[in-house]
Amino acid sequence: MGLVKDSSITQEFALLDKMSEHEQVVFCNDPATGLRAIIAIHNTTLGPALGGCRMRPYSNLDEALEDVLRLAEGMTYKCAAADVDFGGGKAVIIGDPQTDKTPELFRSFGQYVESLGGRFYTGTDMGTNMDDFVYAMKETNNIVGVPEVYGGGGDSSIPTSNGVLYGLKATNQMLFGNDDLSGAVYAIQGLGKVGYKVAEGLLDEGAEVYVTDISGKNVNSILEEAESAPGVARCVPSDEIYSQEADIFVPCAFGGVINDQTINELNVKAIAGSANNQLQSEQHGEELADKGILYAPDYIINSGGLIQVADELYGANKERVLMKTKEIYNVLLNVYQQADKSSQSTIEAANHICENVLESRRRRNNFYTRSIKPKWDIRN
Repeated sequence: MGLVKDSSITQEFALLDKMSEHEQVVFCNDPATGLRAIIAIHNTTLGPALGGCRMRPYSNLDEALEDVLRLAEGMTYKCAAADVDFGGGKAVIIGDPQTDKTPELFRSFGQYVESLGGRFYTGTDMGTNMDDFVYAMKETNNIVGVPEVYGGGGDSSIPTSNGVLYGLKATNQMLFGNDDLSGAVYAIQGLGKVGYKVAEGLLDEGAEVYVTDISGKNVNSILEEAESAPGVARCVPSDEIYSQEADIFVPCAFGGVINDQTINELNVKAIAGSANNQLQSEQHGEELADKGILYAPDYIINSGGLIQVADELYGANKERVLMKTKEIYNVLLNVYQQADKSSQSTIEAANHICENVLESRRRRNNFYTRSIKPKWDIRN
């Protein structure tokens, strides 16, 4: 007798198909605290999964699932490129970060993280902050990116912005044959924690920058700093940043900014910035290559923050983080050279390098289960 396939079974199989490339997906539901969350572990070949936890008012479960699966997969490649002993994972909490946060909700989330037995480490991401995870730490040791008073590394935007500046040096080296930051013009989209520090670094080096941000306060602040810096800063409207004539476009705000519309507006030689998921699809990476625009894969150039939070689990050490962050220069330059040699897009070259790292480790270690013992324990 054959299996009768009704619509509900088909939907269930479709859900499993979405998760087929991930090792484990955990749906977390605690009505007592209002917690509704998803934890996705993509690949633990290199070590326990590591990835931040974001909080957003997703419109439905499918939207939340798509986001966490995509982000977890991206973390696998990011960890491989950064040479940290972790795999890819991510978590999302469904809710409004302005109104739905409570200490009890994050303690409940911490209990779910703890239930994974060291297979997943997490911390702040969009919509969450370090203070939120102080409550989660009462239930689990598997938290990173915590305040310095709890043994954390502090503000992760510092190594992230430093890494972007090293990436810009590598980009200049590839474009112009030298890595002098003052020799190029930059169009910076977004002056948040990372983008602002990148702009400051470029101005200190004597560069010319065009800036835009949704916050007029941030724009005015960087323009004031430029008055006493070696470099020059000018403001442009947000909708004109893509077509601004410059050498390098530096996206430091939203994802998906390189898409069918904006790709035809670009008037630059390269794109290198801190924003996550800058390409709306990998096809846009190929289109950039066809246009002769050099692209710095975001998961490489913005990996300074990852390097810091991964380092925390061995005991926070800022000098060690800075030393490892400098390697972003060499990693990115290698990607550029490999792409040029093989006539690939830079995203294809970067993915290929990361897949080789995973395959090499997989031959020696098929499934990773050991957890890393952190240096703190504040659980009640």
